[in-house]
Amino acid sequence: MSGPADDKAAPPDITVGQVLREHRLITVEDIRAFADLVGDRGRHHLPDEGQAMAHGLFTASLATAIGGQLDFIARRMGWEFLRPVWTGDTITAEVTVRTLSESRSGTRVEFDIEILNQDRETVLRGDSSGVIRHERS
Repeated sequence: MSGPADDKAAPPDITVGQVLREHRLITVEDIRAFADLVGDRGRHHLPDEGQAMAHGLFTASLATAIGGQLDFIARRMGWEFLRPVWTGDTITAEVTVRTLSESRSGTRVEFDIEILNQDRETVLRGDSSGVIRHERS
């Protein structure tokens, strides 16, 4: 007879210290779409002319692309916004696995997050913790 532990698939193939990366070129269309989605149409995000500043949470969302690839369910996120991100910038999320531990609900994970611009300047720093649920068979 199988028990709950037998119904779980293997934990994700990640290790403590591993760095996962995702890149994105920021466009005015991205910023407009995010502004429409969340309702934040501040002048700095949608200027009549010149470069637009990306929303901080839009910038932070690049790290969630990595979480989505891992089926990570965040329980907590914290962000420190250090520099603006502008249209034309290419940003890179570097998500470092800080801790891994097993629990009944899956693999508990803590990440350190750094988002850098094309000049390797840190524009955002943060962390997140949550769980990668094991699939049930």
